[in-house]
Amino acid sequence: MKKQEVKYEFYETDRLILRLTDLDDADFVFELMNSPKWLEFIGDREIATLEDAKDYITVKMIDQVQKLGFGNYTVIRKEDNAKLGTCGLYDREGMKGLDIGFALLPSYEGKGYALEASMLLRDLAFDEFKQDLLNGITTDENTSSQRLLEKLGMTPVGKLQLENDPKNFIHYRMKKEERNSQ
Repeated sequence: MKKQEVKYEFYETDRLILRLTDLDDADFVFELMNSPKWLEFIGDREIATLEDAKDYITVKMIDQVQKLGFGNYTVIRKEDNAKLGTCGLYDREGMKGLDIGFALLPSYEGKGYALEASMLLRDLAFDEFKQDLLNGITTDENTSSQRLLEKLGMTPVGKLQLENDPKNFIHYRMKKEERNSQ
């Protein structure tokens, strides 16, 4: 498969930098993927060591960037370069269109960072990456993610179960023309 050219390694908002996640983020990814809400709402990715985190970044994140030219971004606060969380656009098997996903370390939740990063990636998906459809998935229990997806302009369209995942998700969707009509 031909590698895609990556147009930009990072994007900015007023408060944030979204930079493609790389191996230098392994400590941070290890911490985030072992945080209580990640484990509860996203699931255990079996990241038990720093080496596991590096492998995950290589196989799940960097590989997608090489295939599509975009993927998972580390969310960094401009004022102090703190790594707050991740936000990304994911090509999931069995799902038409990209899936937008986000997660923050607990100490950075509730400050609007996830919405700010997600709004930027929603717009990039449609405008820069030329997508016509964007998905979001979350569990019934994760009401904060449901609210964020709705603030992005996404609408729940039913339930969804992904291959090799026992969770039953609420499936949200937005078409490009729906974003432009807001």
